[in-house]
Amino acid sequence: MASSPYDGSPPNEICLHAQTRVLEIAFADGARFSLPCEYLRVFSPSAQVRGHGAGNEVLQTGKRLVAIRAIEPVGQYAVKLVFDDGHDSGLYSWRYLYELGSLQSQNWQAYLDRLAAAGASRDA
Repeated sequence: MASSPYDGSPPNEICLHAQTRVLEIAFADGARFSLPCEYLRVFSPSAQVRGHGAGNEVLQTGKRLVAIRAIEPVGQYAVKLVFDDGHDSGLYSWRYLYELGSLQSQNWQAYLDRLAAAGASRDA
């Protein structure tokens, strides 16, 4: 994680850069993350992606050009991201977004490794 522990508070800023397909998110502790839509889509917290238990994850392929169509608030703790491929079932808590940002390089490399092992592609 980042240098200071995350306290669960909402981000100070969320900005979707539609042309570059990046969600920028900033937190009160100074952490700021630029999360590509593809990264957010393949790491969706939904059961459709994560499966129903460890080892049941579904490898997401062909998501290189996916974009976010809408960001919908869910109470004071999360957002629902609506993707242009129709996926909209994951609730991204502030804590999960912070974790995705903090572990982005490790998560992304693990994803690329899984794609390669499966002979799959980021392209549709």
